[in-house]
Amino acid sequence: MSDFAGWPQAALTFFEGLEADNSKSYWTSHKDVYDVAVRAPMETLVAELGGEFGPATLFRPHRDVRFSADKSPYKTQVAAVLGDTGSGAFYVQLSADGLMTGAGLHVMTPGQVARLRGAIDDDRSGTALGAIVSSLVGSGFEVGGDALKTAPRGYPRDHPRIELLRYRSCFVLRPHPPATWLHAARAADVVRADWRSARPLVDWLHAHVGPGEAVSRGR
Repeated sequence: MSDFAGWPQAALTFFEGLEADNSKSYWTSHKDVYDVAVRAPMETLVAELGGEFGPATLFRPHRDVRFSADKSPYKTQVAAVLGDTGSGAFYVQLSADGLMTGAGLHVMTPGQVARLRGAIDDDRSGTALGAIVSSLVGSGFEVGGDALKTAPRGYPRDHPRIELLRYRSCFVLRPHPPATWLHAARAADVVRADWRSARPLVDWLHAHVGPGEAVSRGR
């Protein structure tokens, strides 16, 4: 039996405060709240769901500001990814805005993008992906990903799946505004149900895109 009991209101309050004061002093003075009310429930949640959706990785709370104009040191959400992050996985995030679930492949190598487009162009696999995405959008998911403004090179602008072909990554997200169930064990049921709905997308990516190629680090 899981010990997951949702996130307390203190978790949302913590992120509201962090958005207003994203500083080391705020973080240090509220670190105990983060550990108990934010991170610990996330760890318990992914431990409960890991048996069905795969091993979990929690994102670190510190932002990488080396190449960013925004030098805010801390992320204003706690997040985790489960499964094969190289070819399609499941995502969950908590912030002051509530809970967000997701699934898919957020970053693709050039080879993966080429395989994605080839599979979308194919009538059988492309039609299957279109049906999966349409079903997810119809149930409340939003399509995410980096998209071109026009057709990719080599594909006609009037392609029947041109909207999908424009994407250079493939994932969906579903936002859930704060609600009373977020503070109870039912939150795990919401995440589980969303991920089960999105599993066909992850399975499609595993079958038709697969892992990325190794990046050469030559001189």
